[in-house]
Amino acid sequence: MPNAKVLESKKAIVDALAEKLQNSTSAVFVDYKGITVAQDTELRNKFREAGVEYTVVKNTLTRFAANKAGYNQFDELLNGTTSMAATSGDPIAPARIVCEFAKKNKNVIKIKGGFVEGTVMSVEQLQGFGELPSKDALVAQVLGTFLAPISSLAFVLDQIRIQKEGPAAEPAAE
Repeated sequence: MPNAKVLESKKAIVDALAEKLQNSTSAVFVDYKGITVAQDTELRNKFREAGVEYTVVKNTLTRFAANKAGYNQFDELLNGTTSMAATSGDPIAPARIVCEFAKKNKNVIKIKGGFVEGTVMSVEQLQGFGELPSKDALVAQVLGTFLAPISSLAFVLDQIRIQKEGPAAEPAAE
């Protein structure tokens, strides 16, 4: 039987992991079997740039933490080599980064499961998120679709103003 000090240490780890899961917009559990040190460093750098925290986790402690956070669906997948990518920022970032990395580095890592915005997702759903651009890129695309018609409207309104005011209102050509 473990001594009280070890037990308290493990409880603290479970509590910290549970809090991290509760405060995250998303988390993805990854099987990293076969990854090299260089590949792991590259992957960690990508996560760091996106504001995603990536850690290797102990399955039993993570299972207890996930259950404490209300995610008992992960009991089956928490075995073997497991790491966790969690963020409180862009909810699709962890899945997107893992999917991009997996495409570039065949048979190195794979998604085991995870959640986005509190909803547990299947591996297929998480891989679908991996195909999406980042949140900032999506916002830029949406704004771009709004700005094109607005600039066209501004041009048309300016032409109407010029016609109503007559030829004297046109700016002089340089």
